[in-house]
Amino acid sequence: MKPTEVAKSYDALAARWASPAFDLANGIEPHRRALRLAPTRGAALDVGCGANGRILQLLQAHGLDVEGLDISAEMLRLAREAHPGVTFHQGDICSWCPPQRYVFISAWDSIWHVPLAEQRGVLLKLLSALAPAGVLIFTAGGLAHPDERTDQAMGVPMYHATLGVPHLLDVVHEGACILRHFEYDQWPELHVYAIVQKAESNPFRSPVLALLPPVEQIPGTRI
Repeated sequence: MKPTEVAKSYDALAARWASPAFDLANGIEPHRRALRLAPTRGAALDVGCGANGRILQLLQAHGLDVEGLDISAEMLRLAREAHPGVTFHQGDICSWCPPQRYVFISAWDSIWHVPLAEQRGVLLKLLSALAPAGVLIFTAGGLAHPDERTDQAMGVPMYHATLGVPHLLDVVHEGACILRHFEYDQWPELHVYAIVQKAESNPFRSPVLALLPPVEQIPGTRI
């Protein structure tokens, strides 16, 4: 699927994201962990912000000036109605250019919709958009190898892809960032999240300078 097709699918799902039935706790505890590393002043970006604003509100409560990015026009229409004071951008993260550096970027359950061939470039873009000591939290499929699929598990056509854990760690290193936390948080589902931090000055030799907690060696299977 092309990103424009993913946008149409999320247009159809937008009301579900804004519904009181949506689990507003989804992703919040990992974000609280990531925010412990982040400055309490500066700009923050929620990539794939959706309609309910749960992550935006958490970042605001931390003292950050928040912006939201989403490719879905309907998601953003609902988000703007609910959060009129927030700056929202409509765009495809593959081609969208960050207007500034951010001390915190969230890409929770969003960039895995990026076409596999473009995921490395998108992740490097987000890493380069971090201010020194800035923090990025993102999710991915926890496989040992690159993979992609399209299905209708959400009721509409949807595309997911992953670079695979080894390649993800390589990109974090390439982007001059330090891996601070890595977790299979929904085991046995192969859903992983990573918290990475921009190096402030000195180059480093290893992509894993701080790993909390130790990563389990889990064999990869298809998502």
